[in-house]
Amino acid sequence: MHNWEDIYLEAEEAIRNANYLQAKQLLENIILEEPATAQAHNSLGWLYRTQFDDYARAENHYKAAIKSNAQYPHAYINLIVLYTNLEQWDKARDIAATALHRPLVDKALINYRLGILEEYNQNFDEAIVFYKKAIKLCLNFDSIEDYKRAISNCEYKATL
Repeated sequence: MHNWEDIYLEAEEAIRNANYLQAKQLLENIILEEPATAQAHNSLGWLYRTQFDDYARAENHYKAAIKSNAQYPHAYINLIVLYTNLEQWDKARDIAATALHRPLVDKALINYRLGILEEYNQNFDEAIVFYKKAIKLCLNFDSIEDYKRAISNCEYKATL
């Protein structure tokens, strides 16, 4: 039997090749053997959210990933994306508050998602504050350009 890391890499390769059913089976096998594997839960959450539109299962897997390893950063971002997509603003804010105190979590991306949340709720000034925080914390030029465009969009929307 492979160790779970090898199976996980195989599952990620299957995802890259759009073999989602194979990836799902591999990830479920990991969880059967090692129930507290944050990476496998996170990837299953992503599959359920993006490929199967099963948001309750996606949420359960993201939460299981965080419970398995509170330092595993990706599940926080994915859970915030899920909650903002579902317009579950309080849940998104709660997980963001936790994520902002975790090492390894991309703080720029958390602030960007909070900006999206405020922009969607037409709180354009608050959204701009979050987008500016995202820029200050961001080390990726392309992302900074995206965040600057988000600010411009909010400034325009505020005039409507």
